[in-house]
Amino acid sequence: MKKGILITVFITLIMVMTSCSGKNKATPYDYFDLYVDLWNDQEFTKMYNMLSSDAKEEFPPDEFIDRYDKIYGDLNVSELEIAYDKLSEEELKTGLKEGSITLPFTVTMGSMAGPIEFEYEATLIQEGEEEKDKEWFISWDAGFIFPPLKDGGKVSIQTSTPMRGEILDRNKMPLATNDYVYEVGIIPDELGENPGQQKEQIASLLNISVEAIDTELSADWVEPDLFVPIKKIPKTDETTISKLQEVKGIVVREVMGRTYPLGEAAVHLIGYIGPINAEELEEKDPGQYGPNDLIGKRGLEQLYDEQLKGEKGTKILIVKDNGNEEVLAEKPVKDGENITLTIDSNIQEKIYKAYDDKSGTSAAINPQTGETLALVSSPAFNPNEFLYGITQKRLDELENDPQTPIINRFSATFAPGSVIKPITAAIGLENGTIIPDEGIEIKGLTWDNGEGWGDYKVRRVSQTDEPVDLADALIRSDNIYFAMKAVEMGNQSLIEGLEGFGFGEQLPFEYPFLESAISSSGVLDDEVQVANTSYGQAEIEMSALHMAITYTTFLNEGNMLKPTLLSTEETGQIWKENLISPDNAKLIQDILRDVVVKGTATIAKNDKLAISGKTGTAELKLSHDSKGDENGWFVGYPTDKQDILIAMMVEQVEDIGTSSFVAEKVASLLLELSN
Repeated sequence: MKKGILITVFITLIMVMTSCSGKNKATPYDYFDLYVDLWNDQEFTKMYNMLSSDAKEEFPPDEFIDRYDKIYGDLNVSELEIAYDKLSEEELKTGLKEGSITLPFTVTMGSMAGPIEFEYEATLIQEGEEEKDKEWFISWDAGFIFPPLKDGGKVSIQTSTPMRGEILDRNKMPLATNDYVYEVGIIPDELGENPGQQKEQIASLLNISVEAIDTELSADWVEPDLFVPIKKIPKTDETTISKLQEVKGIVVREVMGRTYPLGEAAVHLIGYIGPINAEELEEKDPGQYGPNDLIGKRGLEQLYDEQLKGEKGTKILIVKDNGNEEVLAEKPVKDGENITLTIDSNIQEKIYKAYDDKSGTSAAINPQTGETLALVSSPAFNPNEFLYGITQKRLDELENDPQTPIINRFSATFAPGSVIKPITAAIGLENGTIIPDEGIEIKGLTWDNGEGWGDYKVRRVSQTDEPVDLADALIRSDNIYFAMKAVEMGNQSLIEGLEGFGFGEQLPFEYPFLESAISSSGVLDDEVQVANTSYGQAEIEMSALHMAITYTTFLNEGNMLKPTLLSTEETGQIWKENLISPDNAKLIQDILRDVVVKGTATIAKNDKLAISGKTGTAELKLSHDSKGDENGWFVGYPTDKQDILIAMMVEQVEDIGTSSFVAEKVASLLLELSN
C-alpha cells in the first residue's frame, strides 16, 4: 500500500511538471529528468520507487538503498552530476510505440581517489494494465552504480600509506626519522604450560600491564598460531630485547617506525607522534585522517604535521568474481616533506647534557645570521615512551615530578635578572639618560629614593669609593646604578625602550613562544617597580631565545636580528632596525668583554678562547627581606669569531655558585664547540 502511494506521488509530480509545460502526457524524458534529479541529490529511497517491477523483484529495497549509501559514503562521493542526450524524433517515436526507450547517460563525480566518469545506458519501460494508466519506469541494474558491476563483483578501496617526512638539522643529521624498530609480539600457542607467568614476565620487561597484553590477545582476528603484536621498542634498547628473546612465546621482528635520535635532548622542540584520538579526529576535515592514523602530538611534529604526514594513495577498483580488477580512479601516494632546521644537533645535545638533570633552559644562536642553533629545556623525557606506549604509572610519575620534565621551558618566560642590564644601558644611552663616562656617587650597599619607597631599598653586591659610570656598573653588575638611571628616565621612557627591544610582541619565529612581558599589566605602576625592572626583577620576564636575540643588537651595529628556525628562511634578516647607534652598540660590546676579564664573569675567562658576556641572578621571593630560590643566567659568545651565542638559565643556583655556575658551563661549552 505504501509503495503504491509513493509511486502515485511521483506520478502526480510529473503530471504537474508536464501540465505546466503544456503537455498532455508525461514523456519518458520527464520521468528520467526526475530520476536524474533524485540521483544528483542522492535520494536513493525515492529513486528506488521509480524502478521497474522486474528490477524491484531482482533488487530488494535494502540491497539497492544500502548499497548506494555504503558505496557513495565509503568513496566520499561529491559533486555528483548525471547528464543525458535526448533521442532523435524518430527514435523517440519508435520507443513510445514499443513502450521501451534507451537513453545513454554520463555520470561524473568526485571521490577520495579523484574524479570518476563513466557512460552507461538507461532503459525506461512502460508498465500499467490499461493504456491510460501506463507510466515509465527505470529498468535498473548494478551497472548504474559502476558499469563493471553489472555482471557481479564488488567495489574495493586500496590505500597506500605515505612515508612521513623527516626532521633534519642544519647538517642533514636526523632529529625525527623513519627507521627500523623492534616489534615485540606473542604467538599464543607457544606461551608454554604457564601462560600467566610468561605474560607477567613479558609485561614487566615491556613496562606494560598484563591486562594490556590480554586485550591484544583477545582481539577477534587472533588465532593460536598467529603473531600478535604487543609493543614496539627502539633498536637502541638491546638489553630489553635480549631478555625478551629468552621468554617462551615471544617473537621479535623489525618493522618501520619513527625514531628520535636525540631522545630527551630535543623532545620539547621536536615532539613526537602518536595514534590520533577521537577529539583530534573530530577537529580535522573529513577524509584528512583515519581512525588508525598517527598524528603529531607535540613540538614540530605537531606544528608541521600537515607537511610531514604526506597524502595517502588511494585506488578505487572493481574486483570481479573471477579475481580480475578494473581501476575506476587512482590518487598516487605522496610522501611527506622533509623539514630542515637551522638547529645543530651536536650543540643541542651538548647543551642538554651540560644541565646534568638540573632544571633550566637555553637558546643558542648565530648572532651574525639569527639562525637558531639550539633550543633546550631541562629536564625532559624520552619521546619513545609516548610513541610506543606509556603506562599510566609512568605518566603519573612524569606529571608529578617536582622538576616538571613535561613542561617546555624554552618557550616560557622567566625573570632575567642582571642579563637585562645591557638592554637597560642601551635604552639609557639612546634617550640620553646615561652618559657613558659620567660617574655617579653611590654610598653603601643599599639605596632608596625617599619617602614613597617605604622601607624598600635596592641592594647591590659590591661597592666602590669611586664614582660609578656605565662600564663599572655593567662590570660589577651594580643594581643601584641602573635603578637610579631608570628612575631618572621615568617609567614611560623605560617602557618605550623595552618595547623597542620586542617586549609585548610575539617573537617573529616559526615556533610559538610566550611574549616577553614588562609586567603582568604591561605598565610600571611606581618608582620601585621601575627601579627593580631595570635590573631584571619585579615582574619583567623573557624567554631565553628573546634574550639571545636582544644581544645581537650589540654585535650588528645596533640592529636586532630576526631569529630563524627553518633552513629555507632568509638569514641575517633585521627584526628591529637602528635600535641603537653603532657607537653605542660597540661601547656595550666592549664592556661585555670586560665583564669576563675583570667583572662578575671572570670564571669564564681562559687562555684558549676569549669570551664576552653578562651574568645575571634572578631572585624569586615574595618580599625583599625574605630568601627564595635563585635562577642563574649567563649570556656569552666568543669575543672574536662571534659565530655562536648562548643564553643559558639554570634554576635554583643559590647553593651552587649562583650565576657563576652558569657562566662556567657556558664557557666550557663555547670552548668545546670552538675546537
